[in-house]
Amino acid sequence: MTSLPLSADLIAETNARDAVALEEDYAALGRKLDRSGIAIDAVKARVANFSVAVPSWGAGRGGTRFAKFPIAGEPTDIHEKLEDCAVINQLSRVTPRVSPHFPWDKVSDYGALREEAASLGLGFDAVNSNTFQDQPGQAHSYATGSLSSTVAETRQQAVDHNIECIEIGRQLGAKDLTVWVGDGTNLPGQQDLARSLDRYLDAAAQVYAALPDDWRMLLEHKMFEPAFYSSVISDWGSSILAAQELGDKCQCLVDLGHHAPNVNIEQIVARLHRFGKLGGFHFNDSKYGDDDLDSGSINPHQLFLIFNELVEAELHPRGGFNPSYMIDQSHNVTDPIESMLSSAEAITQCFAKALLVDRDALHTAQDGNDTMMAFQALRRAYTVDVSPIVAMARMEAGGAIDVLTAYRDSRWRERKSQERKAVGLGAGIV
Repeated sequence: MTSLPLSADLIAETNARDAVALEEDYAALGRKLDRSGIAIDAVKARVANFSVAVPSWGAGRGGTRFAKFPIAGEPTDIHEKLEDCAVINQLSRVTPRVSPHFPWDKVSDYGALREEAASLGLGFDAVNSNTFQDQPGQAHSYATGSLSSTVAETRQQAVDHNIECIEIGRQLGAKDLTVWVGDGTNLPGQQDLARSLDRYLDAAAQVYAALPDDWRMLLEHKMFEPAFYSSVISDWGSSILAAQELGDKCQCLVDLGHHAPNVNIEQIVARLHRFGKLGGFHFNDSKYGDDDLDSGSINPHQLFLIFNELVEAELHPRGGFNPSYMIDQSHNVTDPIESMLSSAEAITQCFAKALLVDRDALHTAQDGNDTMMAFQALRRAYTVDVSPIVAMARMEAGGAIDVLTAYRDSRWRERKSQERKAVGLGAGIV
């Protein structure tokens, strides 16, 4: 039995204000697309089946390396995080799964937690391990690294923690383990660059061996931070080489902010898919570095180009196409629920735009070396306002036409600020 956090009447009331205009906009867009041979209802059906997970930690305020500025009503534990994630899904209807992080989200009974999530209309996505910070009572410090640490006992501790996460995920109904390590160096000569990778691969192989048959291990790379001279898994090249060595159940996870400036991320998508190693995406946006800004807020065209490659990959699966999608952002100055609602809409719109690309025209132009017409095939799809399609799919699924207005009308944050204890000051997203 589900017990959704917001009143269905509230959503219906807000939708009533916008329904007539939406019907008109949807019909007008349908006539426009029909002239190009595109059936709007078919696109809407694809959009209705699209989904992206939200991170449990994303329900709270993030922070810089220096400070965190909490917001009233911020969740303080996994139970309150699930409530907020349920609000996001109830309004957007595209975020039915939550990706938990351990030990941040530890509880004593994971079977009960799974039932709690189900009662809120949620399931669980990939589980995330944490070996980038020390925890109270921890036997060995990760100051020397984790899976690549020079200290054997520390490496074993990191291995054991990842295996523990697999067991937790099994109880939650997850199928993926995401592994990101902050291991690296800050000064030349600090570690032997080759041997540190050897240690990582040896330790990661122990984690890989513990995977259930139907699980995947997703390796997340990051160019810098907290290691500013070298990172052990610093780029997609290191990631794919490690994934290839570990085995078929190991794939690569692409975080959109974890690249050098101006890197062609859509080409990385195509390369990873070509070799069967495209495992998942963490969606965010970037202006200067790993900024973890709201998805589509800085460069929506890049997000569209990425989805263009994802749609191509789905049409030509090359032995499999099952990426895990998740929003991964740091909400430093906004209400996290509003940011994830906005991002979910931006992501879904870019997916819808990619579905409008005339693939025959694109491939004909590419094969004929007609550069301008190939570009125009993409540009025509990108310039279409697909918001009526996304909003209609959302409304028909029981969500809100205008997600932000409905959320603010609910006064959810105001009510939670009266019920929840204050988070307090701190640094980072913990």
